[in-house]
Amino acid sequence: MSVRPTSVLRTVVLYVGLTAAAVVVLFPFFWMVVTAFKEPGQAFSAEILPSQPTLGNFRRVLSDFGFGRYFANSVIVATTAAVFATMFATCAGYVFAKKQFFMKDRLFTFLLISLMIPGMMYVVPQFAIINKLGWMNTYRAMIIPHLANVFGLFLMRQYMMTIPGELLDAARMDGAGEWQVFRKVMIPLSIPIIATLFLLTFQFHWNNFLWQLIVANVERLYTVPVGLAMFKSAHEELYTLKMAGSCISVLPIAVLFFFAQRYFIEGMTMGAVKE
Repeated sequence: MSVRPTSVLRTVVLYVGLTAAAVVVLFPFFWMVVTAFKEPGQAFSAEILPSQPTLGNFRRVLSDFGFGRYFANSVIVATTAAVFATMFATCAGYVFAKKQFFMKDRLFTFLLISLMIPGMMYVVPQFAIINKLGWMNTYRAMIIPHLANVFGLFLMRQYMMTIPGELLDAARMDGAGEWQVFRKVMIPLSIPIIATLFLLTFQFHWNNFLWQLIVANVERLYTVPVGLAMFKSAHEELYTLKMAGSCISVLPIAVLFFFAQRYFIEGMTMGAVKE
């Protein structure tokens, strides 16, 4: 069977357009990486690839400008918040998906309505509470206010509703208690959405700038986004160092997505639809 010329032309145009779009999207990332390996003062040189690549920018950023401390703070905050927020959302999602209690649907609707409120509206009351508790300039202030994740609850509930209740009933008939049903049946079947939620939550806290700047205004508690902002204002001319810091800042997200992309894609495609 012959292929129509119009079909071939349409396919060629599609691939050319997608390739051009990919180049446009990836070029800033490419320029960031290349610039990070250039000598200081060569950021805007005519050569695209550095003739003498150097790791000196990374060493200076980590040792001379305290970026290693910022990186460690971000790891602590993002990992702790992602672990506990995912754990709380998993437990709550199981309850809303598989349990019956008074006004369950109305409470869930109320929680969904809260997603319509802009996040900036919470900043002032949260700051007032943190200040009243005396948590300013502590890890608690950077982590605890964002552990209640309504979007994560919604994501977990929608996914767990697709898991047949007969599997849970079979486990109960075999003598499994409620905690065993949750731990040995529900959690293993929900690994894709749990990994997805952990990745999304980790990314949110890793990139969170405003809240971390508000509650932690001492340099020893700066996270990566805050450190990059301060680095920019204090060393405006050192573009190669800023690009090295940016490369370090995107590394954890890239590594996490690389290892969890299978779960991420499966969780996003299955978790938002109820059959």
